[in-house]
Amino acid sequence: MSVRADLGWDLAVDNRNGQLVLAVEVKRKTNVSPQWAASLRRNILAHETFPKAPYFLMVFPDKFYLWTDTEAHLEQSEPTYAIDPRPILQPYFERAGVREEQISGQSLELIIASWLGEIIHSEKLPEDVAAQQHWLIDSGLYAALAGGKFEHEAVA
Repeated sequence: MSVRADLGWDLAVDNRNGQLVLAVEVKRKTNVSPQWAASLRRNILAHETFPKAPYFLMVFPDKFYLWTDTEAHLEQSEPTYAIDPRPILQPYFERAGVREEQISGQSLELIIASWLGEIIHSEKLPEDVAAQQHWLIDSGLYAALAGGKFEHEAVA
């Protein structure tokens, strides 16, 4: 288990140089507003000793919230991007034979790990990324993840 996993991130992604670039918190809750997500993020960062990452992704089955340049914005701030993840997650839900509202937290975490793994190991050029995932390019996250590796807390 990695140090980052010991500190509590659901998923942590290092870039190709071994530096932490993305911290991911996965929650099963739905209908979460950007303000609620920002408040949760602030509380997590205020009460825990997590290593800082330039990107922070909060995942819900019906919404992704991404903060960029997180070291400069540790206070409560609205996410930089609010993403509808359904086009991304639907193929995984279909393969697993579950609907969005049925997904367990652990299953959602495994799906996100699979999706991130596909980005990390992608042979696609950024311009070939699906239209619903252009936020990955615009934010710089795609380039930061390419060739990296992820570690996640062992599922009990």
